[in-house]
Amino acid sequence: MKTMRFFETGDPSVLTLDDVEAPAPAAGQVLLRVAGAGVNPADNGIRFGRLPIPITLPHTPGYDVSGTVVSLGDGVTGLAVGDAVVGFLPMTEDGAAAEYVVAPAEALVPAPASVALTDAAGLPSVALTAWQALFEYADLKAGQRIVITGAGGVVGLHAVRLAKRAGAEVIATASPRTRSAVTDAGADRVIDHTAASAASVIDEPVDVVLNLAPIGAEEFVALAARVRDGGVVVSTTAWMATPSDEARGVRGLTVFVRSDRDQLAELVRLVDAGELRVEIAERVPLAELPEVHARLEAGQVHGKIVVTPGA
Repeated sequence: MKTMRFFETGDPSVLTLDDVEAPAPAAGQVLLRVAGAGVNPADNGIRFGRLPIPITLPHTPGYDVSGTVVSLGDGVTGLAVGDAVVGFLPMTEDGAAAEYVVAPAEALVPAPASVALTDAAGLPSVALTAWQALFEYADLKAGQRIVITGAGGVVGLHAVRLAKRAGAEVIATASPRTRSAVTDAGADRVIDHTAASAASVIDEPVDVVLNLAPIGAEEFVALAARVRDGGVVVSTTAWMATPSDEARGVRGLTVFVRSDRDQLAELVRLVDAGELRVEIAERVPLAELPEVHARLEAGQVHGKIVVTPGA
């Protein structure tokens, strides 16, 4: 089978397209024929060795997967050969930038019926990040007011929709390019972050700040100051500290997304119910993954990219 992998950490040039034998599923695993592999910024960090995620070299990237079950390892129940599934693979193991991949059965759920199977790979980790940030870390409730920075990104649009669905008032930051998408997702107010910082224009206390953007440290602290006493600041930007204020009981929490089968199944249900969207900006063949990584590194990717390995 074809697989994209790297034998050493470094820039995108370390990625090579190789022919290898298809893996066999161990106990508790299934073998998937890959339909789509989601591309995420963390793939760059892992390839460069910048993220503290232990991997074994050579390593195949792509921890978001959609595909069809080919065979089952011992002890696997609830799945059958031919099932169309989607999942968030362990980031420490080989990923889905290949024609076939083995996956833990517990990480897989039936793919959404309303979305092309290839495109379904754009859902798992980003939607799980939004869900866990809002409802596990922030414990968001109906009637609360939340600021979501970087709302025009892939995680941000899911977060806006989920927060509105939960009955929250959503203040979002976005660029002019993504403003309409954020408004369509349900934001009550959209702040153009290219014109002013959110902290400078928000004049009412908020219950939650969810930061999804690489904002400056001073701006982040100023935004956290808008959180009411006892509120929470949540961030996915693990490379920078999440501010808190112990004197006011304001907690600062950094999100580290994890696979969760039940949550992913609920997110799939919401997609099929029309309450969430899977929007893919580009579909690229496996051979072009190094170019995609180079564009990611240069900040030239806008929206979700899915790799289509074929078979």
